[in-house]
Amino acid sequence: MPTMNMIQALNDAHKVAMRADDDIVVFGEDAGYFGGVFRVTEGLQKEFGKTRVFDSPISEGGIVATAVGMAAYGIKPLIEIQFADYIYPGYDQIVSEVAKMRYRTAGEWTMPMVIRTPYGGGIFGGQTHSQSPESLFTHIAGLKVVIPSTPYDSKGLLIAAVEDPDPVVFFEPKRIYNGPFDGHHDRPVKPWSKHPASEVPGGHYTVPIGKAAVVREGSELTVLAYGTMVHVALAAIEERGIDAEVIDLRTLVPLDVAAILQSVEKTSRLFTVEENPRLCGWGAEIASIVADEGFYSLDAPIVRITTPHVPLPSAAALEDAALPTVDRIVETVRTRLEAAK
Repeated sequence: MPTMNMIQALNDAHKVAMRADDDIVVFGEDAGYFGGVFRVTEGLQKEFGKTRVFDSPISEGGIVATAVGMAAYGIKPLIEIQFADYIYPGYDQIVSEVAKMRYRTAGEWTMPMVIRTPYGGGIFGGQTHSQSPESLFTHIAGLKVVIPSTPYDSKGLLIAAVEDPDPVVFFEPKRIYNGPFDGHHDRPVKPWSKHPASEVPGGHYTVPIGKAAVVREGSELTVLAYGTMVHVALAAIEERGIDAEVIDLRTLVPLDVAAILQSVEKTSRLFTVEENPRLCGWGAEIASIVADEGFYSLDAPIVRITTPHVPLPSAAALEDAALPTVDRIVETVRTRLEAAK
């Protein structure tokens, strides 16, 4: 089976979906001729033509608004926002139109559209190219929020998102586009080709939206993560021999609550590893759900390992100090386990 990195897998997902459905159109800043800043849409304009793959003006509000009109008309926009940091001019359209259209028309109109955008740290882009704003979208009823962590899941989840009748915001962890991150920013990137999840089938397949994956089994504690943080958590646990169960959420909305509660019932301890700022981050909602629905399974308080409530710095050492790292995960887990003895 061929191996792919995440960029190649996402590109292949576009091709599979667009070959199957002539109503799908792709556009965004530099998404046409140039193939996107990260080359996810490379070659699509050549294969599908300028009427289905084209460049947009530098206007995120205009990109989303155009997609709204297209979706209402029956077209299926698969749009790219170049960086998640730039999505805010389109936020009004996403919240007021994209998320609400099915409800406000009593189901007469739907919004079959996907909004792709790279997010997170790892390229030392600072406060304007490294944000993790996914929690802003999980709060909005009517949206689905998907974040893959491997090439296999990237392709399967994107095809599933395109085929979904409701709008999906699809966040792509750009730090792991070209290889899984081992939690050490000063080490060379390892290629995806050496990772089992880089084996990506040709043709059509889907990964179900709303289904988490247990990527490592364990019995002493549960660690929840998604995107880049899945790999950081795995690196911490495997380097230090921690008996932890690691769950890749894959989808924040809908959330696989059953998988979370089942794991917590098994391990009795819960840690979240979050790239987003701590205040009102997604882990706070999960902590609330588990405290409400799985309280009697817990032997210790829920622990959140997050980025502090600050803009992400661009200097490598400072970015590393802000984001959850192998050392911080290990130290937090060790301290909490020792305190429980």
